[in-house]
Amino acid sequence: MSLVRRCSRTACGRPAVATLTYVYADSTAVLGPLATYAEPHCYDLCAEHSERLTAPRGWDVVRLSDGSAPSRPSGDDLEALANAVREAARPPERAAGTGGTGHGQNGGPATGETRRGHLRVLRSPDP
Repeated sequence: MSLVRRCSRTACGRPAVATLTYVYADSTAVLGPLATYAEPHCYDLCAEHSERLTAPRGWDVVRLSDGSAPSRPSGDDLEALANAVREAARPPERAAGTGGTGHGQNGGPATGETRRGHLRVLRSPDP
């Protein structure tokens, strides 16, 4: 008995890399990583057949990734990283003559606050 599972397509003997299942109630074909065990109602496909997979008209194909392949960063990820680098490179703000504690009503942190980077420490009022 062979330990390598083969593609379910007729006359294809290549090793299987993905498993195809159908969700008939939702008219959906789900192609995911190779299942741990061969199931009777699932189809194992090789790389070529899994890439060329199409579904019947009116059906959707859902392709699940196994997470082992490195994902490319999205534009949002790159923008968030750039913003974080800009924030870290910004010089620290100095409070004029107060040593970093309160400025008054409209000039910044209220009395009893201490700023450390983007965090604030609020002192509880004395009873």
